[in-house]
Amino acid sequence: MTVAVVALAAAGCGSSSKDSGSSSDESGKYSGKGIGLAYDIGGKGDQSFNDAAYAGFQKAEKEFKIGGRDIEPQDGESNADKVQRLEQLAKAGYNPVIGVGFVYAPAVKEVAAKYPKTTFGIIDDEQDKAANVADMVFHEEQASYLAGVAAAKATKKNHIGFIGGVDIPLIHKFEAGYVQGAQSVNPKIKIEKQYLTQTAQEGGFSSPDKGKDAASGQIEAGADVLYHAAGLSGQGVISEAASKKVWAIGVDSDQYSQTALAKYKDYILGSALKNVGGAVYDLVKSVYEGKPKTGVVRGGLDNGGVGFADTNPKYKAMADVVAAVDKAKQDIIDGKVTVNTK
Repeated sequence: MTVAVVALAAAGCGSSSKDSGSSSDESGKYSGKGIGLAYDIGGKGDQSFNDAAYAGFQKAEKEFKIGGRDIEPQDGESNADKVQRLEQLAKAGYNPVIGVGFVYAPAVKEVAAKYPKTTFGIIDDEQDKAANVADMVFHEEQASYLAGVAAAKATKKNHIGFIGGVDIPLIHKFEAGYVQGAQSVNPKIKIEKQYLTQTAQEGGFSSPDKGKDAASGQIEAGADVLYHAAGLSGQGVISEAASKKVWAIGVDSDQYSQTALAKYKDYILGSALKNVGGAVYDLVKSVYEGKPKTGVVRGGLDNGGVGFADTNPKYKAMADVVAAVDKAKQDIIDGKVTVNTK
């Protein structure tokens, strides 16, 4: 049940940016300064969404021997700040320039128009159809369906939970898939659902304390498997689940394998994977080879863009759970199951 996800380095929060120089390949095909990467809310070190992008960035830097600069977001920043960040990267000669997260949509649209010879990428948004923009999106609902199947098979109380970071359509996809997957196993299963904030500015993706409080409430209500789609806030969900000895299901990256979460890993059943690192790497590769990807690039179960991590030996030992998840995956790929997005 694995998906080929770029391996994550243990990334910690540190300086706001780094620059590892510039170079071009021996044939002279690539003449940019390297990769420009601008992080979403929560920044590097979230052990999830942003760190997945960073892993793709690192892999591309190393493999193609090109430079790179990655820049952290600031608390409470405006769209003008994002425009300035992307423009700074493009003006300096980085190519591609990638915005990690849908919050970069307006900024990518504005800056890409000013730099038509630079390839821009945006993750989790497909509004901008410009000729030099790659819209890297995913079937999050499909991975979440597998998480729902796993949760419904693993629960001992027929009572599970979902915690979303922010109440927005993107995160609704995670909830919809999870609920549908769980109900495919047990139509009467009880599912707690909660969103941490209404807007990203309120910290729904960047507040482990909010995740911890929400998890505590759902566990108290009786849920014994919790799935989060909450970025950095999900660390609070996982730590609380571990402290109460119930299952947590991670998101975006294989959170069982994250160094920062190692002390909780025995309680991480699996993770709904989104191959953000692979998308970043593939875009860089396309630019490096002189054939830049543009338009909508969508990752699903059929092409390894999403999946369910099975690295926890305790999960692998649950033969009935593994079999149910494997069957669900195949049914989605074969078109026997269409997963809801709302």
